[in-house]
Amino acid sequence: MMYDLSPPISNTLPVWPGDTPPARRMILDMKKGDNLTLSALETTVHLGSHADGPNHYGKDASGVGELALEYFLGPCDVIEAKVSRGERVLPGQLVGGVESIVTTRVLIKTGTFPDPQNWNNDFAGLSPELIDALADRGVRTVGVDAPSVDLFSDKAMIAHQAILRRGLVILEGLMLGPVPPGRYELIALPLKLMGFDGSPVRAILRGLDV
Repeated sequence: MMYDLSPPISNTLPVWPGDTPPARRMILDMKKGDNLTLSALETTVHLGSHADGPNHYGKDASGVGELALEYFLGPCDVIEAKVSRGERVLPGQLVGGVESIVTTRVLIKTGTFPDPQNWNNDFAGLSPELIDALADRGVRTVGVDAPSVDLFSDKAMIAHQAILRRGLVILEGLMLGPVPPGRYELIALPLKLMGFDGSPVRAILRGLDV
């Protein structure tokens, strides 16, 4: 079994309000008589399913291209959170509890951003208490099915700051709707964009029996 966690990227995919939406600029086009088709992509690096570089929320932190691949590849727990829109996930809201997590990568399924093509501001975020509990459990990578680990209105980015303090890395914008909770292999490699504050990823989960 394989699950594709990445939304299709086109000029209709919403991005964070005020950020740069994806646009394709045609340089050469075989349909117009050119010998080949060649295009350029202009977009935010925080596009669809993406990894944050620590320098997105830490002034002197590293970029996404400097992060080790092990953060984004390997066994992973998908766990559901019983949380309402606009709330922060607390440790006690994880179905099965933090103690059910045995891998260093965890994806948290909130169901509060159900359709990437239709933006909603009231998605759930993560609490600093949850970040500390995950880090104490040995988690190094945390992913969410929302555009951010923080609430839309949180300019202080308290979950990001807790993640920076505890040395975790972030995956955001994952489509976890059809994925049953359980243990999988995560493959969500960012581009090697040195010094950049983020990168799109093509995120997939594979069953561990594959």
